[in-house]
Amino acid sequence: MVKRLQPGLVKKLTKQVGVRKHRNGLRYKMHVRKGDLVQVISGDDKGKVGEVLKVIPETSQVIVSGVNIRTKHVKPQREGEKGRIVREEAPIHSSKVMLYSKEKEVASRVCHTYTADGQKVRMLKKTGEILLPSVPKKGK
Repeated sequence: MVKRLQPGLVKKLTKQVGVRKHRNGLRYKMHVRKGDLVQVISGDDKGKVGEVLKVIPETSQVIVSGVNIRTKHVKPQREGEKGRIVREEAPIHSSKVMLYSKEKEVASRVCHTYTADGQKVRMLKKTGEILLPSVPKKGK
C-alpha cells in the first residue's frame, strides 16, 4: 500500500530528476523492466544473476528471481491443514542491480539509441547489445 503524501511535499519531490506525480503519490523512473536479466552489485547477494519478476516504481524496488530469499512461517488456515515454511523473494532497491549481458557475461549501464528504422531501443553501454522491447500483451 502506498502512503498519501502532503501536496506541498509532492510538489517539492517532483522537481527532482526521475520522480513524477501519480494518482496515488509518486513514481520513480526505473532503468530496469520486468523480464530483464540483472546482476546484483551490492549487498549479501552480490554477484548473483537473475531475472526481474516484478518492478515496484512507487518505492523504486525490484523483485529478482533467486535473490534476497526470505523465509516465512505460515500458520495453518483450516482444520486438518499443516503449517509450512515458505521461501520467497523479497524486493531490493533498483540501484543495487545492473543489467547483465548473457553473451559477454558482464554487467553494464543502459543507454538509449535509435535503430535504422527509427525505433528507440535500450542498449548496454559496455557491449553495445540491443535490448529489444517486449511485445505488449493484449488486454490485462
